[in-house]
Formats: sequence, structure tokens, C-alpha cells
Amino acid sequence: MADQPLVLGIETSCDETGVGIVHGTTLLADAVASSVDEHARYGGVVPEVASRAHLEAMVPTIERALKDAGVSAKDLDGIAVTAGPGLAGALLVGVSAAKAYAYALGKPLYGVNHLASHICVDQLEHGALPEPTMALLVSGGHSSLLLSTDITSDVRPMGSTIDDAAGEAFDKIARVLNLGFPGGPVIDRYAKEGDPEAIAFPRGLTGPRDPAYDFSFSGLKTAVARWIEARRAAGEEVPVRDVAASFQEAVVDVLTRKAVRACKDQGVDHLMIGGGVAANSRLRVLAQERCEAAGIRLRVPRPKLCTDNGAMVAALGAEMVARGRPASSWDLSADSSLPVTDPHVPGNLPDHDHVHEVSKENLYS
Repeated sequence: MADQPLVLGIETSCDETGVGIVHGTTLLADAVASSVDEHARYGGVVPEVASRAHLEAMVPTIERALKDAGVSAKDLDGIAVTAGPGLAGALLVGVSAAKAYAYALGKPLYGVNHLASHICVDQLEHGALPEPTMALLVSGGHSSLLLSTDITSDVRPMGSTIDDAAGEAFDKIARVLNLGFPGGPVIDRYAKEGDPEAIAFPRGLTGPRDPAYDFSFSGLKTAVARWIEARRAAGEEVPVRDVAASFQEAVVDVLTRKAVRACKDQGVDHLMIGGGVAANSRLRVLAQERCEAAGIRLRVPRPKLCTDNGAMVAALGAEMVARGRPASSWDLSADSSLPVTDPHVPGNLPDHDHVHEVSKENLYS
């Protein structure tokens, strides 16, 4: 296997069609086609709309990535795709496209885990991941603490959300405040002009008898919504910026507190933060402060690599190739609840010397 494999990655777990190309740990292209504007009028992601948007965007996005990278599809060493977890219909579009391209090109196929990809993407910015690494992944669908001793084969769940994920709570509070969708960026923006200590919102699952590494944001979401409703019922003006800042502080306080505790308890001196909410400015600042105080090295990719993207899938695929992991079989399917303990879905591909030649030179040259 090549020490520096050239891999194309496809990500379609939610509402963004991402195609990335990496050469080892060097990012060559990161093309994204988002359908977020189509979902905004519904106040959240509509699975069928997302699936159709992926279908329409897939080929143009792949072609754009190849052009941006300045490489030919025939030069690829493999194609990686998110096999799960995520929206079933959206995942199926990506998996079907990856299988078609891999078959036509005679290249190995790697079905990889969305969450493990979020961890691996940091290698594109900060170099090889230390082993072990603690990862805090925070997005609209996940709030997880994961211990990775081998990103291609051993990722262990330490804790997760038991109700609303952090990103989901951001979206719901933004909706209550009439700030639009998605909620993360707009809450972050308003919070910069507010007082994070103005309102004492609760910190879920932080009591002495609560699970040490699990998260709960449902109670916080309800508390904030009721606080806002009470002010409106009394005819009082809602201090949007203070509410945003206080709510955000409650979320990032819990996230960083539990992440640092997990590192200390497990004797791990590296913390990686990923997922869409990792783009939050306050989370980054507080995590840095607490990690420095605890003697923990913090690794956070730049914001564009934190949200769903094809680069993260390509990064994990390249690591699979470099470490000689088995490729996935042709019957690879999407798994909307794929556990993070399965960083990839292995199997053995047929001998590519006998793959039927498909005459598509214009598409794949």
C-alpha cells in the first residue's frame, strides 16, 4: 500500500453533500453543496428534501472536488463513504454513489463511521492523532465522549447524550427566540454581545450521583423556553443577547467540564473537539482555558472542518488504506444507527482485475 494514499471521501449523513480528496494527511479538495437553505423554512432538516438534494448535487460536487484537487479519478487509491450513522435516505445516496464510482474505476471501497471521521479530520490540520486521544464530538445529532486508541479499529464510547444533543438544543432555543435556523451560528453571534452570567440556567447531569460522562440538554432547553415564555406573558422584553449568552455558557460549561474530567480519569493528555458545535467560539475559548489548567493538549480543527464534510471521510479512508485495513464488500449498505465501535464496515472486495470494464472515460478520466 502507498504510504501516502490518494483517497476521495463522500459524506451525506445529513443535509450537506461533502466530497473531499486527501493525499495522506494533506487536504487537496473539500467541496460542499449544502441544502440548509431549503430546510430553513421548515425550522429543521427534512429527510426527504435532504435525500433529493444529495442526489442532485452528487456528481457535480465530485467533479468539482476532482478539479479543485487537480487529480484524475483513475489516480485514486480508494473511495471512502459515510455508511452511518445518519439519515437513512441521505446515507443511501452517498453509499450508492461511492459503490458506483468504485466499481466503475476498479478501486477499493471503504464504508466508514461518521463519528470516527469527525475525529480523524483533525489529522489534516494538526498531524497524526496521538494514541490514545479523547474526543468530544458535539453536533445537532450527537454529544459524545469517545476514547480512540486506534482510529481505524478501536473507538470506545465513554459517554453520550441521553436526550437532546447540544446542537439540537441550540436550534430549538434559536427558534424560541425567533432567530432562525440553524441556531448554532446565530446564538454564538448574539451571545458575544450578552452577559453569560445574567441568568442562572441549569447544568444537566452534573450532580455527584449523575453519570460522569453522559449529557442531557433537554432540561436546559425547557428551562430557557419557560424563562422566555414567562417574560413574554408578563409583557416584558426578552433580553435576547443575555439569554443567548447564558444558555450558551450553560452548554459549553457542561461539555468542557465533562471532557476534561474524562481525560483526567482515563489518564489521557490529549483532547480533540469536533462536530458542528465545535465551531462555537465560546466552546473553543473555555475548552482551551480548562485544558491548559489541567495540563491537557487541546486539538480543534478549523471551523470548516468541524461541520460535516467530505474531507473527514477521505481522511479516515486514507488512514484505512495506509494501515492496510480490509476494504468493504460490494454489498455495503447504509446503517442509520451504526455504532462508533465500528469505525468502518470491513469485508473483501472481488479481484478488481476481473471487474467489468465500464466505458465512461468522459466521467472518470
